[in-house]
Amino acid sequence: MKNQVVRSVSSIVFYVVIYLLIQTVVTLLIVFAAPLLRGEGMDRALEAIRSGGMSLDGQLLGVAYVLSSLLTIGIFVKSHWAPVSRAYLAARPWAALCWVGLFTLGTILPSEWIVERINVSMPEHMEQFFEQIMGSPAGYLAIGILAPLAEEIVFRGAILRTLLKLFDSRLHWVPIILSAFIFGGMHLNLAQFVHAFAIGLVLGWMYYRTDSIVPGVVLHWVNNTVAYVMFNLMPQMADGKLIDLFHGSDRLMTGGLLFSLCILLPSLYQLTFRLRK
Repeated sequence: MKNQVVRSVSSIVFYVVIYLLIQTVVTLLIVFAAPLLRGEGMDRALEAIRSGGMSLDGQLLGVAYVLSSLLTIGIFVKSHWAPVSRAYLAARPWAALCWVGLFTLGTILPSEWIVERINVSMPEHMEQFFEQIMGSPAGYLAIGILAPLAEEIVFRGAILRTLLKLFDSRLHWVPIILSAFIFGGMHLNLAQFVHAFAIGLVLGWMYYRTDSIVPGVVLHWVNNTVAYVMFNLMPQMADGKLIDLFHGSDRLMTGGLLFSLCILLPSLYQLTFRLRK
């Protein structure tokens, strides 16, 4: 048993390191190559490396995110660190996936409200990073499609799957919490940690119930798609508060939150029955 624990913990640390290494190396390669492709010379390329990539525009950041996600998916699937199966989709769980989408829509306003009540915000450089990616043509491919797939493969398909093997099924909530904590920690700032940890709990529960990353990918995709659409339709909301969405009316905001709960709670009820292996 002790050897199994050591092997599992080592595997989880290895997955995290590989995930971070892929992101870092791909980004640095793009940072280094961009000035050379523009004919600015080696000195400018080295200066870009020293600046940590802050000189990259949104398009190149989007390309770096796309490439790192594709590489992550390819390596984890090819190495069987996150086994891929069609078994869940073969059961045609379309109704369950629709409820996953509705549940996700119902969480967006309440989760933003909670984050604002906690009064934590992203570091300025992280806000600029996401704003640049969101505003680029490759932004949706990176944030909306590939990031959900890559992150579910790593954090649920590899890390949570490994953790679940260490615990009795009656203690399944322990690996779910641990994987959510790791998922939140990978975002490297408190504001995103709070949101990612909460979402990670739901994603972990969905994986445990279905033995599949598909529901998690759907939730992740809907969540990121809404964020992308909101940013591009209402860029002024990027540094605003939830109440600004309702033109400063507390009454309208309260109505919006109640309406969200009217979607969220029935969806959660349905998912407790429909999410099955």
